[in-house]
Amino acid sequence: MKTKKVVVGAVAAAMLSLAVCPIAPAAAGETVQISVGNAEVKAGEQFTVDVSLSDISAPGIQCADFAIAFDSSIITIDAVEAGALTKTGADSADPTGASAPIFDAIIDSEGYVNLAWSTALDDSSYWLNGSGVFCTITGTVSSSAAAGTETPLTVTAVDRPLNPDSTAKAEIYAGYNTSDDSSVEFAVTTSNGVVKVSSDDSNVVRGDANCDGKVDVSDAVLILQSLASPDKFGEKGSDEDHITSDGILNADVAGNDDDMGGDGVTAMDALKIQKYMLKLISESEF
Repeated sequence: MKTKKVVVGAVAAAMLSLAVCPIAPAAAGETVQISVGNAEVKAGEQFTVDVSLSDISAPGIQCADFAIAFDSSIITIDAVEAGALTKTGADSADPTGASAPIFDAIIDSEGYVNLAWSTALDDSSYWLNGSGVFCTITGTVSSSAAAGTETPLTVTAVDRPLNPDSTAKAEIYAGYNTSDDSSVEFAVTTSNGVVKVSSDDSNVVRGDANCDGKVDVSDAVLILQSLASPDKFGEKGSDEDHITSDGILNADVAGNDDDMGGDGVTAMDALKIQKYMLKLISESEF
């Protein structure tokens, strides 16, 4: 069953006021960007990504309410920690902070991290201003996730009604209340993140493009064949002896500043293997 977030304390007060107050459109320049970082880890390993707010225009954000959606079959979220941007002093100055945290995060096991930050303080010096890390999310990739899998971390609205008397869904919100009790809603742009499952390269044999357990001229030949005729000898080629994903990892021995590979398979990899076979380069150089 999906866990529903019940907003309480300072966040509840702020969101209720937004539901009953007239919403003023964002004035020119009243914008904020919400961005999620990227991570690349092996299956079964833990990752961290930052959720950042940037280019917050004056007077700042009094209330922010949004979620990060993820594929719970591929990753789990272990923890959420408030970022430096939220350390405005509102926690100690806002009396409503004694009954509920100013920053709030709920991890929904079915694929959402619900995030909210709100203060009842009218002094904008306690609001979110400028740019910085809103929170850091720590998660773990499933041990059964296939190498190369990319799963998005998507900025979205919290999955709940706009208010108790409405069937309309909530939207991503960032804004503030004015002195006449109207609400100004910022224009929000988003940039989603990605968690990529990297390959387990513990069994890489440098230069062994055909994965036969040794390095010889046939590896250089296969590399050149895969480049010249990818339909036949590429990773998804029709020939039974085509290069495999493991072979591609093994074959990438040249390139980059240190000439040790990492830039993909090219003819330079075949050339380096040939030089190695002719003893023109040493084991340490290979």
